[in-house]
Amino acid sequence: MIRELGERVRRADPGWQDLGLTLLVQVATTIPFVVPRDPLDSPATWPAYLLTTLGNAPLVWRRRAPVLVVLGMIVVGSLYRVLDGPGQPLPYAPLIGVYTIALLCSARVRLVMGVLLAVVIVASVALNTQTARELLFSLFVFAAAFVLGRLQATRQAYTAAVEDRAAQLERANRIEAEQAAARERARIAREMHDILSHAVSIMIVQAEAGPVAVRRAPARAEAAFEAIAETGRDAMTQLRTMLGVLRSPADEVAPRTPQPGIGALPALLDRVRGGGLRVSYERTGEVRELPAALEATAYRVVQEALTNVVKHAGAVAVEVRLEYGPRELAVTVTDDGRGPGQASGGHGLIGIQERATAHGGTAQAGPGPDGRGFSVRVVLVTSPLEVGS
Repeated sequence: MIRELGERVRRADPGWQDLGLTLLVQVATTIPFVVPRDPLDSPATWPAYLLTTLGNAPLVWRRRAPVLVVLGMIVVGSLYRVLDGPGQPLPYAPLIGVYTIALLCSARVRLVMGVLLAVVIVASVALNTQTARELLFSLFVFAAAFVLGRLQATRQAYTAAVEDRAAQLERANRIEAEQAAARERARIAREMHDILSHAVSIMIVQAEAGPVAVRRAPARAEAAFEAIAETGRDAMTQLRTMLGVLRSPADEVAPRTPQPGIGALPALLDRVRGGGLRVSYERTGEVRELPAALEATAYRVVQEALTNVVKHAGAVAVEVRLEYGPRELAVTVTDDGRGPGQASGGHGLIGIQERATAHGGTAQAGPGPDGRGFSVRVVLVTSPLEVGS
């Protein structure tokens, strides 16, 4: 409860805080006027009490004009001594004024006011008891108020720096989250483009060949229709998986199925062969298992390159070649079709370039060997170079 009350006071308007502090000091300085007094002590007169109140009132403006507040207290204190009013246990208002100067004022102002207050303290003791005890006590309590003010200033500066740093980190995290969301949207767009473009292209080719096959080769027609169904089922499965991830609540882990990898290429090539295209497949080098993300990228590169061949090349044969190097995997898809004209075939080649860049690799597309057909070659980095290698 005390902590909650302190938090409310801390968050209150500074003007109300200073007003409450002024009233509290007024109560403290009123005590010597209301308690029974020794007849030998200075009398508790109304003029002295009003002068005490006048010395406390400037605390309301201590944040706006701390130097003027302290100077006013010095003047009022001098008049109070002339009236010989009741003594106070501590100079409450001046101590708060010194604390405020140490907290809010510049180093030059603090130095000037420190010298002035030291002179006033020495003069006050000289006019009062002229004892070293009173001098040391007065210097100590005012120095303590000054030190507390500087410590609070340091604490506030540190808190402000921490809050500023936290705000900067929050902004950086928000920007990073927005960038990550943009990258994820681009990735999902590529995945959906590759899935749908490939599936629809294969299905169109098979559907166009179906009527001819029905008349000339019923067995081939049956295989074509089966290929259409299989392609559609595969596309639907992949789309359901992707949409399931998107629809899952943020606090739940969406069910995931592995992305197709290099091991799924034979099935992909069989579906393309079902459309009448001759497809050869070769792997060279040290064939080995690669990271799942990289294998998925290799699969998508081949898928998109074959989609371009089916849609744009008018090819009869296509060759898919995977070359395993020490630190890279080269994927080459070459056809014998119309050649570079297919390079304008939509966003497919852009997607291939983006996928290669994401793995620190490169992508090239252009005429095939001897200028015939079209070739897409992508090099994916399988492991970073070691320092000093």
